[in-house]
Amino acid sequence: MEEIWQQLEQHQQQLANIHLRELFAGNPQRFEQFSLQICDLLFDYSKNRLNKDTIDLLCKFLEKRDFKTWQDQMFNGEEINHTEQRAALHIALRNRSNQPILVDSKDVMPEINTVLNKISNFVEKVHSGEWKGFTGQPIEFIVNIGIGGSDLGPKMVTEALENYHHPRLQAFFISNLDALQLHRVLKKINPETTLFVIASKTFSTQETMTNAQSARRWLIEKLGDEQAVSKHFVAVSTSTEQVKTFGIDPANMFEFWDWVGGRYSLWSAIGLSIALMIGMKNFEELLTGAHEMDQHFRNAPLKENMPVLLGLIGFWYNNFFGTTSQAILPYDCALEHLPAYLQQLEMESNGKRVSRNGETLNYRTCPVIWGTLGNNGQHAFYQLLHQGTQLIPSDFIVSAESQFEKYGQQNALLSNALAQTQALMQGRNLEETRQGLKDLTEMQVPHRVFLGNQPSNTIAYKRLTPKILGSLLALYEHKVFVQSICWNINPFDQWGVELGKQMAAALLPALENSQTTFNYDASTNGLLTYLKAQRT
Repeated sequence: MEEIWQQLEQHQQQLANIHLRELFAGNPQRFEQFSLQICDLLFDYSKNRLNKDTIDLLCKFLEKRDFKTWQDQMFNGEEINHTEQRAALHIALRNRSNQPILVDSKDVMPEINTVLNKISNFVEKVHSGEWKGFTGQPIEFIVNIGIGGSDLGPKMVTEALENYHHPRLQAFFISNLDALQLHRVLKKINPETTLFVIASKTFSTQETMTNAQSARRWLIEKLGDEQAVSKHFVAVSTSTEQVKTFGIDPANMFEFWDWVGGRYSLWSAIGLSIALMIGMKNFEELLTGAHEMDQHFRNAPLKENMPVLLGLIGFWYNNFFGTTSQAILPYDCALEHLPAYLQQLEMESNGKRVSRNGETLNYRTCPVIWGTLGNNGQHAFYQLLHQGTQLIPSDFIVSAESQFEKYGQQNALLSNALAQTQALMQGRNLEETRQGLKDLTEMQVPHRVFLGNQPSNTIAYKRLTPKILGSLLALYEHKVFVQSICWNINPFDQWGVELGKQMAAALLPALENSQTTFNYDASTNGLLTYLKAQRT
């Protein structure tokens, strides 16, 4: 392993001073050689600081990491999440071929199909108006209460597929402990026509259950009867007893399993709010798109494998060019929440400092994932991308057609997307600046030079559909898995979120009681004293 790592380091030194302009000038077939079309997605990785030898070496490295064995273990339902003694079987949730997948010698597909059928029946009842609220009114508002993967995934997909929404329904998402978010939603909805979807694996997550209890109190106050809860709340959980205690009939609980990680859970019953908004047929299309990417990922050769290449390119920059962040730049307004979704997917999965064996790593793992809608970003942070001092790889995600073409703006949007990838790659050197901008003084010239040589991927598609979105999300999920193999870490646990939760539970009594002296560190003591004084 050390030998191939050294070969990659030496190869990087050979490429370090070669500009992307030179790579394109030396290879007229560069786009054809470094692009793929799979699952209705075009992946153009030609604007990267790499050549055929780079891909050969990176694939060789991945093979040395025993990638195929790890991949087989995941798809076969083995206990790949070893710190929690669980499988990681999000691929089973969208297994449209329905081939048996075993966990502890038990085929999980019958249970998955049972839950999907239950979701389908419930969606039909809501859409048809058969499911009515406590006062006999059909449902008009869907309010998803969750946090992390129980919020980011459903929110991102639901808002991305607005064009597919049921015409009677509106969706809202609540995740934050600050009651302002809850208040903003409650004042927009009618208690008689609102369905709350409480999404929590254990039904004990502090943020989710605090908001759920507040929503419950609001509903009872407005409708005047505790019996109303059963008509306006459903649960997505694994804890039947906790759901019953809350007042939800277990018949209205939608199950999932401990091998469903939160950030991989939108494909499960956690996607109930998605299915309610876009309909079961479209939800199944979302699953189908992901399943097709799963099959490509499992069967395609490494050098023709879209998730493998996307993951290896990120690894290349992170570990051999020393980059520390990755920008996600959708030129599709429907994907406004995709950067935030990918932040959790990638940073919670691969933001680790120890190997699978618990040994401290001496190399970088996950970069910081960030970004926003590309056209907005041009007027915010692209200055740094073009003329800053950092190398920041970017993913441009581009839709050929808008979901709303009425005013003929798409060509302007596309010209901006293509121009940015071209400008980041090509730049404008000193001589070009002098020749192209005749009125500049010599003092102004350096400020107008663009070095270029900034790498980017472009992922493009015709128009965002449930199926294409499913493929896109599965692409990034498998990218994360590929990089976890490169870094020899477990991407399916998230122990880094636990310590803060434990400390919060310990601090809460100090905020709720009349205590005025505290035995924490000096900063925490001072902050507690100040905040309690402000609240009184």
